[in-house]
Amino acid sequence: MKAIRTILTVSLLAAAGSAMADSSVVHDGYAFDQNQLIPSGARLEVGTTGYGGALLWTANPYVGLALGYNGGDISWSDDLSVDGVKYDMDMDNKLAYLNAEIRPWGASSNRWAQGVYMAAGVGFVDTEYGLKSNTGSGTIEIDGEPTSFTSVSGTVSHDNDIAPYVGLGWAPKINQNWGVFGEVGAYYTGNPTAKLTGVGGTASDQLLLAEHERNIEQDDKYEWLPVGKVGVSYHW
Repeated sequence: MKAIRTILTVSLLAAAGSAMADSSVVHDGYAFDQNQLIPSGARLEVGTTGYGGALLWTANPYVGLALGYNGGDISWSDDLSVDGVKYDMDMDNKLAYLNAEIRPWGASSNRWAQGVYMAAGVGFVDTEYGLKSNTGSGTIEIDGEPTSFTSVSGTVSHDNDIAPYVGLGWAPKINQNWGVFGEVGAYYTGNPTAKLTGVGGTASDQLLLAEHERNIEQDDKYEWLPVGKVGVSYHW
């Protein structure tokens, strides 16, 4: 029910944005008809949340919708450091989203200005980060305290979380059909779930590891999932 209410809220926001657009929208022949239920385009995208694509709807020059999915094990950094512990990171992305895209200058004669949009929506986030740290020839220290762990590994994950999203993008058309786009933003996911296991540690080391795990779950900087992506679009 929570997911349904959130998606309905996004849809209502899109509808409200359409209603608030300049009255010239109706005068110029952009009044809604049933054909607007059919997607007006599609895009391919790649970025920090993986690779995938989206279907696009255009209600009028000012308002559009994007329904998409990103996934895969793509990651832009293979390293993560928490409490002084350096991890090799393996990312597994699963993200479905529905965004309303508001174009303030959608009816402008300048096609570059037409492409500027603000995105607001919701994502269904099921993302997991696999972490592994090895001593090599050194010692694993947790928050400055040396331990006897030979390795620490585990996962940090957002499991089936509904997350609100805000972003800013630019999607100019190259010609009548083809276009490019770039977008940056962030999902508010709340804190993740962390599960870590240490090999070879003492009882006191295990207590340090448990505190380390709680720090990951409670640190404010892990409440946000940043987004950066680029791609190409086709409009029919």
